[in-house]
Amino acid sequence: MSTADMSAGESAGGGGQVKSAVRTVELLEYFAGRPGMHSLADVQQAVGYPKSSLYMLLRTLTDLGWVETDATGTRYGIGVRALLVGTSYIDGDEVVAAARAALDRLAEDTTETIHLARLDGVNVVYLATRQSQHYLRPFTRVGRRLPAHSTALGKAILATYPDEQVRRMLPETLQSLTEHTITDRERLVEELHTVRERGYAVDREENTLGLRCFGVAIPYRTPARDAISCSVPVARLTPAHEQLIRDALFDARDRLALATRRL
Repeated sequence: MSTADMSAGESAGGGGQVKSAVRTVELLEYFAGRPGMHSLADVQQAVGYPKSSLYMLLRTLTDLGWVETDATGTRYGIGVRALLVGTSYIDGDEVVAAARAALDRLAEDTTETIHLARLDGVNVVYLATRQSQHYLRPFTRVGRRLPAHSTALGKAILATYPDEQVRRMLPETLQSLTEHTITDRERLVEELHTVRERGYAVDREENTLGLRCFGVAIPYRTPARDAISCSVPVARLTPAHEQLIRDALFDARDRLALATRRL
C-alpha cells in the first residue's frame, strides 16, 4: 500500500502520515520532475488520485502559488514558491557555502564546467554550478535531478558505499540515458571497484552524448553524501587536459576536506 492510499484512520494515528500532506508532496514532486504544463487528465493518470480530490488540491496549491496554470486555466505546472524554497535550501546549506572558493578555483584551473551535487535516494541533485569559460550561452543544472549511476558525481558517491548496500539501493536493471549508460547493476558494482582504487569516477557520455565528466566525492562524512565534478566535451579532451582536470579535482577535494571538516 502506498503512502498516498493510507486510510484516514491510519493518518490520524500516532506516528502515521497525513494523507493530504503526502499527496501534496507527491504532487509537487511530480511537477518538479516533469517541466512544462500538464493537463488534469495527465496528472490524474500519473498520480492516481480521485479526479475531484486532485482538482481541489490543484486549485488550493494554485491559490497559494505552489502550482501555476496556463492562460486557459486547464494545464498545470510547478509554481514560483517552489523555487523560493529550493533557493532557501541552497542558500542555507553549509557545504555549498564552504565549497564556493574551491569551486571557483577549480573552474579557473580547468576552464570547464564544474558541479557540486548531493545524493538523494538513487539520484543526484545539483546544488551549485560554475560555467565553462568556453561557452557563451549560460547553462545551469542547479536543482536538476539525475540518476546517480549515469553520472560521475553519483558514481563517486556510490563508490563510498559497500557493494551490498549499492545492490540494495539500485534495481538490477538501470535506466538508460544514452547508448553508453551502464544499465546492469553488477557491471556498475564492478566499475565502483575501479573508482575506489583510482579515487575518481568517470562518466563516458553515459548521461549526455559528446560530454565526458570526472568526479570525486567530498570526504567530510562516510559514506559520502556530496561530490564535485568537471565536465568537458569529448572533442576538446586531450590526454594532457584530462590529467590537468584530475589533478585539479584532487586538489579541490583536499581543499573541501579541510573546509568541511567540522560539518
